[in-house]
Amino acid sequence: MSFGSNFVWGVATAAYQIEGSPDVDGKGSSVWDMKCKRPGVIFENQTGNITCDHYHRYKEDVKIMKDLGIQAYRMSISWPRVLPAGIGRVNQKGVDFYNLLIDELLKNNIEPFITMFHWDYPQKLYEMGGWLNPESSNWFADYTKVLMDNFSDRVKNWITLNEPQYFIHWGYCETSHAPGIRLAFPEILLAAHNVLLSHGKAVQTARSYSKQNAIIGYAPVGDLYVPYNENSKTDIEAARSETFSVKPLSIFNSAWWMDPILFGKYPQQGIDIYGKDMPQYTDKDMEIISSPIDYLGLNIYFAKHVSTDDKGNTVEMSREPGHWYTPMGWPTEPKSLYWGPKFFYERYNKPIIITENGVANLDCVSADGKVHDPQRIEFLRRYLTWLKKAYKDGIDIRGYFQWSLMDNFEWAYGFSKRFGIVYTDFQTQQRIIKDSGYWYKNVIKTNGGIL
Repeated sequence: MSFGSNFVWGVATAAYQIEGSPDVDGKGSSVWDMKCKRPGVIFENQTGNITCDHYHRYKEDVKIMKDLGIQAYRMSISWPRVLPAGIGRVNQKGVDFYNLLIDELLKNNIEPFITMFHWDYPQKLYEMGGWLNPESSNWFADYTKVLMDNFSDRVKNWITLNEPQYFIHWGYCETSHAPGIRLAFPEILLAAHNVLLSHGKAVQTARSYSKQNAIIGYAPVGDLYVPYNENSKTDIEAARSETFSVKPLSIFNSAWWMDPILFGKYPQQGIDIYGKDMPQYTDKDMEIISSPIDYLGLNIYFAKHVSTDDKGNTVEMSREPGHWYTPMGWPTEPKSLYWGPKFFYERYNKPIIITENGVANLDCVSADGKVHDPQRIEFLRRYLTWLKKAYKDGIDIRGYFQWSLMDNFEWAYGFSKRFGIVYTDFQTQQRIIKDSGYWYKNVIKTNGGIL
């Protein structure tokens, strides 16, 4: 059995991680440009100033995608590249770059899926309060209109936000990500509410101004739990419950970021837990936030195991000795691509696209000039096998985007983590397709039949 005939196989990247050229052709500064200037906060003080130089080498990268049979490319737009101050004047040279990239993709029969925001927030807007500013959702709507005006004649697939849990939690609760400024928890919740409003206004703007029928998704991430014993109904229900639970003083969960969009309300458990820290909001806010989307994107890399004790309490289970952990320190859990789509589809009844899944690996160029990465092949084989089982069991899964096309700037880890199926030599900018890239090509060619 293969996946359905309309199933989409793709790869994913983010603008700041691959483009380089942070101040070329009128681009404005982002909070990541700002953070990378602080000594000691990024691995070996590395920056995204050059990274993969995709800004100048996009044709080469598109050709690699074509050679690998990639059907769709999930890319992001750098907000400050098209709007240097985040609002106001449009930078035509930035728009021109994305027009050239989009045209090159389409010329090679690769469908662009564009993420509007993948973390490179304009520094000028940050200086005006960023996500805490009550106008922040209007800024995002105005930015969305610029995207529709310039790209929607050729682009129909859009993703509003990538992992809001991540850029809020790690940017404002913890400080390893940009802007790296710790806020009080009530401010965290206010920023989160404005982010959700931004999503809703972006959906409305895209629906109003797109030059063709827009297909709009959303790509959150959150804690995912799978049953320790898959034959135990109590373990399955415990995993489901924990996946959608809200914990005190933590914004890193799923329900808080998904229920408002898909149910039009915050989860009551979270309202009860957050209590007096809750921001003020209106019914109109929730109506905007819940503007209908077409599918739910899921970024899934691993999951936690839960079981129940003899009193029916949920217990997180430790891993067995010698469990396979990735260089990111994440435990591998192939079944996450079964239980994740299942839980989210059953709760929200929206088609699912896996918008990110992949593994960092200890890759190097071997004596034969090739990059052999059997661990990545095995990781992807295991995960995709479970995704295929979910599809077979009736979960409406529409596509899969492997993270990532090429090794790039891995945020606070700099260049120390390699996620690509294409090797990047950051000194020479040479690209080398890894063994996993050729393996993924065969997965696509057979529509998952080789799994």
